Amino acid sequence: MPLAAWRRAGAVRRGRAAAFLLLRGPLLLALWGGWLAAGENGTDADTSAGGNVHRISGGPTNCGEYSNQVTADGQCRLTATLPQLDEQRCPDMFRCTDEVSYWLHENEERKQQILALKETISELQEELRSHRHRIKVLELQNEEKNGLNSSLEQRFRELERRHAEASTLLHLQGSLIYDMQTQIHNLSLMVEKVRRNPGCMINIVRTSPLMSAQEALHPEVQHVRNCPIDCASIYYNGVRRSGIYTVVPSLGATPVEVFCDMETESGGWTVIQRRQDGSVNFDRSWREYKEGFGDLHTEFWLGNDHIHDLSSQGDYTLRIDLEDWNGKHKHALYESFSIEEEANHYRLHVSGFSGTVEDSFSWYHNKQGFSTSDTGNICAEISHGGWWYNQCFFANLNGVYYKGGRYSPKGQSPLGPDGIVWYTWKDSDYYSLKKVSMMIRPRTFRPRLSP
Repeated sequence: MPLAAWRRAGAVRRGRAAAFLLLRGPLLLALWGGWLAAGENGTDADTSAGGNVHRISGGPTNCGEYSNQVTADGQCRLTATLPQLDEQRCPDMFRCTDEVSYWLHENEERKQQILALKETISELQEELRSHRHRIKVLELQNEEKNGLNSSLEQRFRELERRHAEASTLLHLQGSLIYDMQTQIHNLSLMVEKVRRNPGCMINIVRTSPLMSAQEALHPEVQHVRNCPIDCASIYYNGVRRSGIYTVVPSLGATPVEVFCDMETESGGWTVIQRRQDGSVNFDRSWREYKEGFGDLHTEFWLGNDHIHDLSSQGDYTLRIDLEDWNGKHKHALYESFSIEEEANHYRLHVSGFSGTVEDSFSWYHNKQGFSTSDTGNICAEISHGGWWYNQCFFANLNGVYYKGGRYSPKGQSPLGPDGIVWYTWKDSDYYSLKKVSMMIRPRTFRPRLSP
């Protein structure tokens, strides 16, 4: 420790301080040389008790003294006693030797190295932080890739599932195609059999509506055998589904498409008229009522010629189904029904009433001829439809379609009602029904079990 430091420590303590320094080997000799030099420049040496005592002076002032002696283990013991000095500066106690200078130089280099190491460590720490950030980014990217892989795996599984479903559907389609090929083959055999054994071809080869009447009566079309003459015949052939079919009445021998009702009261009914939504205008001419009009899927009139041909080939029953705007259903059943040919104005023959509604048809319209507005019949003009009028009607199923039930005559005509009327149900001519249908089948019809 330098002398000035010792002096400052002494000033704090307000007393004397003793310092001991043990030195070994060459450093002891160097310090000893320094002490000798100090003795020459401002110290007084005094030898006592195997040691040397030196007084330190700074001009006229005594700065203290120190002594040294060799201990038994070969070490040098240095003792210094310094007085309390406030402002007096004493000379340096020691002088730097070459070895001290060396170690001081080495210490400075170590400091520089430590500073360099600190900078290196700081750089390494920064690089470590950068690597940690990079690792975090890579971890996030890895998580995203894992998520993407998971999504791709799910998609792959979904594709596998769809592939399995597609394979199943393909197998089913293959089976259906095979069944269709089998059916086509069987149908081809049936067609070939029919060609070899001529019979009814009407359900295979149908006449075109563009053919003339003379062409329609060609022998190849006219002379057919074993053809269904009505929907009851189709029913007996094993058909149990309602729909549009072709029949050939035995009298007219002209093919006609009809709608067959295979559900109502065991089926077998040939529908000759239907009203259900007002989509077809029934204010038509005599010729249109003769040939038929409308759509067999919705509203239509089959045609007086076809009705004559069908009803005149045997004993037929007529059923009339009625529905009002409250959803109530009723029907009228007539044991006997037919109409004459055009030359007799399609005169009506209907009798044998029964049903769930009172009769408004047979008792008043039986034996009446058919009329349309273009024939000069005033009732047809008032009612705006073709029917078997009798001053004028108690039942008119071909009148104007009014929605809602109660109605006023079209154009506020004072001549009379013109709706779809069944008088005895509502006891009124001014209630128009929502739905009506007329259909016939042989009186001798008996339902059969499905084949």
